[in-house]
Amino acid sequence: MTTSRAASLKVDRSAKTLRELTLEKMREAIWGGYFKPGDRLIERSLCEQLDVSRSIVREVLRHLEAEGLVESDGHQGPVVATLTADQAAQIYEIRALLEGHAARTCAEKASPAAIKRLVALNAAIQADFKAGNFQEVLRRTTAFYEALFSEAGLTMAWEVVQSLNARINRLRVMTISSPGRNIEAAAEMNRIVQALQKRDPQAAQQASQEHVQRVAQIAAERLRESGVA
Repeated sequence: MTTSRAASLKVDRSAKTLRELTLEKMREAIWGGYFKPGDRLIERSLCEQLDVSRSIVREVLRHLEAEGLVESDGHQGPVVATLTADQAAQIYEIRALLEGHAARTCAEKASPAAIKRLVALNAAIQADFKAGNFQEVLRRTTAFYEALFSEAGLTMAWEVVQSLNARINRLRVMTISSPGRNIEAAAEMNRIVQALQKRDPQAAQQASQEHVQRVAQIAAERLRESGVA
């Protein structure tokens, strides 16, 4: 086989598959309320709306069910999962414990370059927040916490967070759209990164947990307004 022919077989690893693109679109549709809790997700209708095959729709629905965004009803088939106030409270409790520990450990262990990267990621988050670019806020916030846990050496803890990330982002969409939240969130996140820069483990843990506690309050208020028990 010639070099040119071999090169043509190489997979473009930067390109997203149709399944990945469909999964992202469905996540965003659920997070944004296009599909509401309890809505039936009918395969034929989704194939038409998304312009993809039924096999892709089935794969995506199975993935969303594993993420907790979709649940199966024996009579109706897949429906958008309802995130209850109790479930949200448990998610925030887990976040406060794990993110607080990650912030504390990161303040102790992270390299100067890593701290600088976290500061830059936070600045980008706040710029997107101010611009109202909420999809980028979600993406960069996930990147911030992935870096935080990685630099703390807490890879298993990050796997736990990742398993909840679809539901965490569903809650984030609710909280980041609250009036004045961009200013409030910027102050909270700045306290975290400032503690990291000062290498103050206690302050980093406290700032991280206070941030989670605040968004838990906002989410509880939003869920009450929507009538979710």
